[in-house]
Amino acid sequence: MRSTVYEKMIEKREEMSKSQRKIANYIIEHPDVAPFLTASKLANNVGVGEATVIRFAVFLGYQGYPDFQWHLQEAMKRKWTAAERFEKTTVGGGAFPSAVWQEVLSDDIQNIKTTMDNIDDEDFQEAVQAIVQAKRIYIVAYRSAQSIGQFLEFYLDLVFQNTELIRQADGVSEHLLDIHENDLVIGIGFSRYTKRTIDILKYVRTRGAKTLIITDHIMSPLAPLGDIQIYTSVDINSFIDSFTAPLSMINALITAVTRSEQEKVKKRLEQLEDLWDNFHVFYK
Repeated sequence: MRSTVYEKMIEKREEMSKSQRKIANYIIEHPDVAPFLTASKLANNVGVGEATVIRFAVFLGYQGYPDFQWHLQEAMKRKWTAAERFEKTTVGGGAFPSAVWQEVLSDDIQNIKTTMDNIDDEDFQEAVQAIVQAKRIYIVAYRSAQSIGQFLEFYLDLVFQNTELIRQADGVSEHLLDIHENDLVIGIGFSRYTKRTIDILKYVRTRGAKTLIITDHIMSPLAPLGDIQIYTSVDINSFIDSFTAPLSMINALITAVTRSEQEKVKKRLEQLEDLWDNFHVFYK
């Protein structure tokens, strides 16, 4: 279930000035801190004037900054537990090395819980149907996101033989030469988002291809480029993004897709078992 305050930000994204987008992005990227900042402190952190922050609240339809702040706090209540957990597992500038695994695993548990709270079942079912019905599936995932894109490609292509991860950035045009409206493009990206991912998604939409986006929040620049959006939390106290929740969601998509095509997948796996035995693929 998505919070109204965040829905308002995404709905008005295209109307926002550059300064307003900076405010929105800061609030999204600092969900445990932003709701408790004064207008003056938020303005200082973002690098804009206090009046700009107040006008931003009114722009979104709130009576003023206190009203806007109250709605942010209500929306963020489910994350307070994560903030409290972080405080307990962090000492000084960071957790002791022996406590890091506890901190990170706790954050990942919260990432999965947050993702579960924000997933819309209709969006998930629509994503499953889009994968099943696609003639060809192209996956666009660069830099670190390529790791989970490759995982998704492996299993979808294993059972359906119609999936390709676009690996070479300079060969994109050749890969997408024949794309059309019966194809599906799955775009995967998290902050910081790669320009190439966004450019490709913009292009395939002009060709009529359906797009499924897996990203981290509704203010992601990938979000408006998707016919279907799935949001997964990736926050941990580190310079890296955690892919625990995105990978778990991809596991769910693969499982749901193969269950919906049970007979077809069963026959394919039986054929593959014979092939694997013939070539001694697995250790016995």
